[in-house]
Amino acid sequence: MSGSPLIGARASHPLYGELRQVTSHAAVLLADNPSPMTLDGTNTWLLKAPDASSFVVVDPGPLDLVHLKRIASFGPVAEILLTHGHPDHSDGARELSSLVNAPVRALDPSFTYGSEGLVHGDVVTSAGLELRVLGTPGHTSDSLCFVLPGEAVLTGDTVLGRGTTIVAHPDGKLGDYFESLRVLADLPPDTAVLPGHGPELADAGEAARAYLVHRTQRLEQVRRAVESLGGAASPRQVVEVVYADVDRVLWPAAEWSVRAQLEYLRTEG
Repeated sequence: MSGSPLIGARASHPLYGELRQVTSHAAVLLADNPSPMTLDGTNTWLLKAPDASSFVVVDPGPLDLVHLKRIASFGPVAEILLTHGHPDHSDGARELSSLVNAPVRALDPSFTYGSEGLVHGDVVTSAGLELRVLGTPGHTSDSLCFVLPGEAVLTGDTVLGRGTTIVAHPDGKLGDYFESLRVLADLPPDTAVLPGHGPELADAGEAARAYLVHRTQRLEQVRRAVESLGGAASPRQVVEVVYADVDRVLWPAAEWSVRAQLEYLRTEG
């Protein structure tokens, strides 16, 4: 489960400040913002073809000048893309844009600062690459994924490298999230996941199908909890039953997902 969001344990020795090549076209720079909600920190992705002179930045992360200047040090930036507007992904975007003189592009126009926005079906042609834009609402209404055809999909918080994400009610909708997971489940085999937090995963389809199973099971647990509490349970009461084995520091984030689940049960379940 994840909040702005994620839920999971911090790795023992995260490598802050080191650019790590993950695929032939994608490298990751880990922001130093670890927490129970962000795992090891935010993954900032730097994308480029091997012979390109500039690169695309996906999710510059928090407003951390050390991190942003390190991004800028790797060379010219053609564009800055956001998977969604949660602060741990987007707060550094405007400052990085000023540092490198590159546009910021996102679904929500409040994060583009006058640049051209993005919508489902767009193709971003930059740094020698063609990135296909997938609208994947659910975690938030403005969540996007970016597909590197034949290689990987950058998932933001829609699919994490460890644990599961939250549905950030009321902006996030569980019905939308189910549909977005089905879209990812249909990606070609061996499309890697390059997530917003946590390690990369080998197969996006497999990860999305596992998320669908988990989310369906969790929804049934919520349904049973409501019944056991007499049918008029508050979200907090449901959290206390369904997430009894989860650290209480994470219960406020869990309550977002429970509110989304209760709304889904009322309207669609």
